[in-house]
Amino acid sequence: MPKDEFIKQLNELGYAVEDLGNNRIAFPYEIPCGRLAGTKIRLGLDVPQDFPLNPPSGPHVSPHLSPINTQHGPHPNFGVHPSPFGSEWQYWSRPLSHWANTKRTAKDVMAHFRHLFDTL
Repeated sequence: MPKDEFIKQLNELGYAVEDLGNNRIAFPYEIPCGRLAGTKIRLGLDVPQDFPLNPPSGPHVSPHLSPINTQHGPHPNFGVHPSPFGSEWQYWSRPLSHWANTKRTAKDVMAHFRHLFDTL
């Protein structure tokens, strides 16, 4: 039940998580920092079957905040793809490469996303 554990951890952090089926979840999120601070969006995640061994990929973001640019390159201008969550979503390819050095929790995932928004 990796997804259930991840949802539980997000709920404990105060997020109202919607289970979208399969391994997908989404929740309202107010960007806390950076040039978009205060902007209300939805974050979507695809929680892997082996969480917490591996983190969710993403995030999936709605509405679109960056132009689609599927080329490889640094954040924030590259690695922005159409999302399988739907046309109103975009997928940011932003691997959490330091996962092995964290406690491997939802809190660590959200800290990574906070950093992404802070560096837009």
